[in-house]
Amino acid sequence: MDYGHDLQFGVFASPDASRVRETLELAQLADVVGLDVFTVQDHPYNAKHLDTSTLLTAVASRTNAIRVAANVANLPLRPPVGLAKQVATLDVISGGRAELGLGTGAFWDAIVAAGGERRTPGEAVDALVEAIRVIRGVWGQDPDRPGARSVTVEGEHYAVAGMHAGPLPLHHVEIWLGAYKPRMLRVTARHADGWLPSMGYADPDALGAMNAVIDEAADRAGRGPQAIRRMYNVFGQFGTGSGFLRGTADDWAEQLAGLALTEGMSTFILGTDDPDVVRRYADEVAPAARAAVDHERARRAGEPPAPHRTSPSTPVEGSARQSLQVRPTPDHGTRLSAGLPWREDDRPVTTKPDDAAYSPAEQAVPQHLVDVHDHLRGELAQLRDVVGQVRRGSMSTGAARSVINTMAMRQNNWTLGAYCETYCRLVTGHHTLEDRSIFVHLRGAQPDLGPVIDRLEEEHHVIADVLEQVDDALVGLVGADAYGRAGQESLDEIQRALDLLTDTLLSHLAYEERELLHPLARHGFG
Repeated sequence: MDYGHDLQFGVFASPDASRVRETLELAQLADVVGLDVFTVQDHPYNAKHLDTSTLLTAVASRTNAIRVAANVANLPLRPPVGLAKQVATLDVISGGRAELGLGTGAFWDAIVAAGGERRTPGEAVDALVEAIRVIRGVWGQDPDRPGARSVTVEGEHYAVAGMHAGPLPLHHVEIWLGAYKPRMLRVTARHADGWLPSMGYADPDALGAMNAVIDEAADRAGRGPQAIRRMYNVFGQFGTGSGFLRGTADDWAEQLAGLALTEGMSTFILGTDDPDVVRRYADEVAPAARAAVDHERARRAGEPPAPHRTSPSTPVEGSARQSLQVRPTPDHGTRLSAGLPWREDDRPVTTKPDDAAYSPAEQAVPQHLVDVHDHLRGELAQLRDVVGQVRRGSMSTGAARSVINTMAMRQNNWTLGAYCETYCRLVTGHHTLEDRSIFVHLRGAQPDLGPVIDRLEEEHHVIADVLEQVDDALVGLVGADAYGRAGQESLDEIQRALDLLTDTLLSHLAYEERELLHPLARHGFG
C-alpha cells in the first residue's frame, strides 16, 4: 500500500554524554546536507545519557531547517503538561521545527527506580491516550475543542482542571507514536500524526500486518489511512553483503523505495552516530530512493517521470543535461568601509568551462550553496535593520542584542555553507575550518582549486573576527547613555563594524559562488 506521502529522511542519534560535541556536529551535518529530521533517544534513567529535551534545544539553536524530536519521549518520566510546554518552547525557539515522538514506556524496573509509576500494558495505553489529550490541550490544538484557551482532562492517570493553554507552538506539532501491539496501533490510527516503529521490534516483513490494523482503525475513526504518516527507525551498514540495508547505497535506495511503494513507509530515520554514514545517506541514498519512488508513482499514474529529484549516480529517463543554470550572486562593488582587511584584486581564480553540462541533480548541489548564502544575506539585512532601529531610538540595546544572539551568524558554530561535506564551521575568534570538509574532497578532485580554497579559508577567519567586532561594539553600548556622547560613540562604532561585516561577507560570498559553482556541480559533496 502506497499512501502517497513524500519521502523524508532523518537521523536517530544517541544522547551519549561523553560525545556531546560530536552529537551536536552530527546534527549540524544532517541539517547542512538536507536531511529532514534529527531525533535522539529518551531514556531519562540512563546515567550515560544527556537530557533529551535540553539536547534538542541545543540542536535547534545550531541548525536552520531540520526538524527535531525525541525518538520517543518516555511518558512515565515526562508528565504531559511539562512535556507539552517543553515541546512548545522548542517549537518557538526553533521557528516551528519541533515534533513529538511519544511512547508508553518500557524498561519498567528502570522507570520505577527513577521515580516513575509501574503500569500494566493496559494502563500504559490508557495513560498515553490521556496524555495526548493534555498535550494537545496545552498546545491549543485539541481537535475536540478547537480554539479552547483552557485545558480540562479528568483522567485516571492525568487530571488537569481548567489550566490555561500555552505557550502555543508555532505550527501544528506532529505526534508520532512508537506502537506494535493491536491496541496501540488503533490508538495511533485515532490520535497520532505518524506511526514510528523500529527495526528489531517490527522488521520489514511485519509492517504490512501492522499497517492493516492502522488502516482499518483509521477508516472507522473517519480519518482515512493517509492521515497517518508511516515512519520507520532503520539500522544498517554500507558494504557488499546481502540482507536489508547491508549492501551498497544503491541497494539501500532500492530497498527503501520498495518499502515506500509496497508498505507505505515514507520517513526513514537512520540510527547512527557516524558522520560518514549520514553524509552517504543524504547524498547517495535519499536522492536515489526519492527518484525511484517518483518514477514509479508517475508510471502508475501514466505521467512522465519527474527527473529533478534524482541523484547523479542514478539517472532517470528524461533527465536532460544542460549548461549550468545556477548563477553566482552579483557583487555590486559598492563598499561602505574605507578599506577591507584583504585585497580583492589578488584572489585566485580558476578557468570556468564553457561547454559543461550537468544533470538536474548535479545542478541542485551549487543551488543549495546559493540558497544557504541567501539565508546569510537575509540575516545580514536583518542585522542592519536592528542596528538602524537602535540608532533611531525605536529599539533598546538589550533587545537588539537578544535578536542578534538568535541569528545563525552569531551562533558559536556558524555554518557558512551547505557545500561542506561535514560543514565549514566558523567560531568567533578561535575555531577553524573543520578538517573533514568538502574542501578536502575538492582539493583531491580538482587540484587547481587549491589556491582558491586556501583563500576562502583565510577569509572565513577574517569574517569571524569582524563578526566579533560587531558584538564587542554592541556590548560597549549596553549600559552607556544612548543619548549622550558615550552612547553616540558606541553607536558609531557599531555602524563601522557592521559596515565592515557587510563589505567582507557579501564580497566573500560572491567570490565563493563564482569559484565553486562549477566544481560543486561536477564533483558534488564528496
